[in-house]
Amino acid sequence: MSTQVQMTRVTTAKIRDMKKKGEKITMLTAYDYPTAIAMDSVGVDIFLVGDSLGMVVLGYDSTLPVTMEDMLHHTKAVARGTQQAMVIGDMPFMSYQISPEEGVRNAGRFLQEAGAQAVKLEGGREVAEVTRHIAAAGIPVMAHIGLTPQSVHQLGGYKVQGKGDKAGQRLLEDAKILEESGAFAIVLECVPKSLAREITASLQIPTIGIGAGVDCDGQVLVTHDMLGLYERFTPKFVKKYAKMNDHIREAVKTYCDEVRSGAFPDDAHSFL
Repeated sequence: MSTQVQMTRVTTAKIRDMKKKGEKITMLTAYDYPTAIAMDSVGVDIFLVGDSLGMVVLGYDSTLPVTMEDMLHHTKAVARGTQQAMVIGDMPFMSYQISPEEGVRNAGRFLQEAGAQAVKLEGGREVAEVTRHIAAAGIPVMAHIGLTPQSVHQLGGYKVQGKGDKAGQRLLEDAKILEESGAFAIVLECVPKSLAREITASLQIPTIGIGAGVDCDGQVLVTHDMLGLYERFTPKFVKKYAKMNDHIREAVKTYCDEVRSGAFPDDAHSFL
């Protein structure tokens, strides 16, 4: 008789417990079903269906054109391929800024329609009210401060945030405000490692760093960056663990050569 192993879903309680125990949290972006299956099988804790898909999947120059329908479409695919990791849907530009009610409605769609377990939204104290409303509706919220790509024009480009005593103090205050507003975790993007260490030590909720040093409670990278699938731009904080585009080019070139020469399909790949 065969037995099937039941995988346990990572929850917000599990994430909080990992911080208490000093266990590092692993998080990667995911945008499709086969990638989710592959990464879920090796035990990634959290999948973020990031609005970064606008750049690395859809070919936009920024995350700003990404819509709720784009995000729901990709989140559904990831959720179907995931049994263990927590799936977080990234709330796109203008899906939560208009009003707290609009934010709750759109956040609920990620759980109800797309199968996510939580949502992420960008911003500091200015999104505290919508964070509070979403969390009060029973929807787990991951916050995101520092470099917030949806505000790239306001920030003056993609650059380190929180430099200097005044800017650093403001980010620390933002983190505490978001914790008080009900966020269960917070992403720190492109902030000095000393500031990230201070913020992490001051919070009860976990911090997830991206370009924020080793002292955060966990780390996240864009999967297409770390696998070498996106070549338009590579941030300083990205370590490339593979060069998948090289393998893709080699495989596709070999296929084309074999088709043109008549080597493929051979008898082994034909019906006789």
